[in-house]
Amino acid sequence: MSARDLPPLNALRTFEAAARLGSMSLAARELHVTHGAVSRQVRVLEEALGQPLFTREGRGIALTTVGQQLHEQCSTAFGQLREGWQQLRHTRASAAFVLGCPGSVLARWVIPRMERLRHELPTLPLHLAVQEEPVADHLAEVDAALLLAAPPWPAGWQVHELAPERIGPVLSPRYPGAERLRESPVSALRDEPLLYTASRPQAWPEWARATGLPPASLQQTQALPHLYFLLEAAAAGLGVAIAPQPLVADDLADGRLLAPWGFHPTSACWALVSARGSEDPRLPALARWLRGELAAT
Repeated sequence: MSARDLPPLNALRTFEAAARLGSMSLAARELHVTHGAVSRQVRVLEEALGQPLFTREGRGIALTTVGQQLHEQCSTAFGQLREGWQQLRHTRASAAFVLGCPGSVLARWVIPRMERLRHELPTLPLHLAVQEEPVADHLAEVDAALLLAAPPWPAGWQVHELAPERIGPVLSPRYPGAERLRESPVSALRDEPLLYTASRPQAWPEWARATGLPPASLQQTQALPHLYFLLEAAAAGLGVAIAPQPLVADDLADGRLLAPWGFHPTSACWALVSARGSEDPRLPALARWLRGELAAT
């Protein structure tokens, strides 16, 4: 079968609307085009068939015998197409939505909120996948990825920015000198062992600049391979860590960690990203939910 074996599909769609509604004007309104555009598309079909499809009846239109036959065929074909399309959309809507995110975000922020997410987005069967940086090469393996990153974004990404990143120092109440540090200015950190992740050594200097502290005055003493390990080390009293606020919010609320100097924004943000061109209707709903959770945190 070639394209020449089929009628002009845009013209056929226009004809079906005019025949079903019995009006060129109503068809134009439904299709969001002009009355003249509908008339032209109908003429395209009539010229292709060599026969008229409508006759004038007063101020309205009526189908010819050929027009009635074509309308019946269109109704059947478009009905089957609509039904098949709805089935495909239903199948996609019920399929698992795979969300990739770094292990620390997964363990410390997403998993504690899974029960609430399932309750508030019951039609989103979410599957979680650990996805560490770099993400760009792996978006084809997930429906979306939740990450902390800074623009500019890769050209192939569709990005929902959710919230600005805020970072700050945290320490355990069991840390030696914790009581003293709770009442001290940020300059007291010059004499403390500072923990950081090897993948983000710029976090402490970035925070220091935001607070007016010379970055060179801080001594980063121990690198941890993963943010999750970094925060566990801080909770164990091994030093002062630098962390994104949402990932320690529950620990702060429980008193497991302290944040004596608060949190400051960085150039990065929380973002939900997917491959450009993704049409999954569940993506905006998930972005809205995540945005609300981050605002609440």
